[in-house]
Formats: sequence, structure tokens, C-alpha cells
Amino acid sequence: MPHRTGLPHRPEQVSEDVCAASELLEVLWGRGQEAAARGVVSPSQLRALLVIEQQEGSNLRSLGEALGSRAPSVSRLCDRMEAMGLVQRDPSPTSRREVELRLTLQGRELLEEYRAIRTRELTAVLERMQPSDVAALAVGLAAFRSAASQRLTGERSTAGRIRDDVADSA
Repeated sequence: MPHRTGLPHRPEQVSEDVCAASELLEVLWGRGQEAAARGVVSPSQLRALLVIEQQEGSNLRSLGEALGSRAPSVSRLCDRMEAMGLVQRDPSPTSRREVELRLTLQGRELLEEYRAIRTRELTAVLERMQPSDVAALAVGLAAFRSAASQRLTGERSTAGRIRDDVADSA
């Protein structure tokens, strides 16, 4: 990944650097994931666990929207995670046709273990950087996280408005 100097940074250039860094993160996390004592879950299962953790009690439709997946795929994914003891499905108190998704204790422990492994891997990398670079990275990542959260929140609210409009016209 080439280090670019000089301002201003074009978003396309920075996007390329972020993509390259994320690929390295995938490699580091993959190494750590294989070291997990509780076993390896697929990347799609890990994403689903993270979404369920953030949206505890959500249903299959909500999970599918968050993952960008269709209902049959999400249902099979949840079947596998439930069989592994990571997720439980509970009847919804508001609708007999829906189930709520929750992490089991085993699912929570798995996420904690993965986070600890990832943190060790990232700490080893950050220790190789200059303190001023670590500080700049921290500021940049906070801003990135905020912007990404706003984008995802905006997409969810836009999707909800579109769905409401369709329901109103039916």
C-alpha cells in the first residue's frame, strides 16, 4: 500500500488505501480466527452475529436487510448458527408469524474471543507505528466510524420509507 503525502487527499485515493488496509485486516483477523478455541465461523456467520448483537431481538427480515441478503439465505444461515448453539430464536411477543433472534451465551463468548484475538493482532501492528501516526489514525477512524454509521442509518430509514410507501399503495 503506497503511502501518499501532500494535501488534499482525493476520496478515490483514500478509498484505495482503505481497501488495501481492510484486506490486510482480513488476513490478520483470519489468522486470529483460526486460533479461536471455540471454533471457526464463516465470515457471513460472523457478520450475522455482529448484527444480531447490535439489534438484539430483531427478526429475520431485519437481519436480511442489514446483511443485504434474501430471506431463504438468512433463514439457512440462522439454522446453522442455531445448530452451533450461537443463536436462539424466540417467538415474538407481538406477532405469531415472527421470531426474534438473540445471541446465546456461547455466541456472546465467541464474539468476545474474536474481539480479544483481533485486538491482540491490531495491537501488534500499532506498536510498529509512530505515536503521531497512531494518534492521526485514531482521529481518522473516529470520523470514519461516524460517517459510516450515518450512511448505514440513512440507508435503513430510506429503506423503511420506501417500504411504507409501497404498503400504503397496496
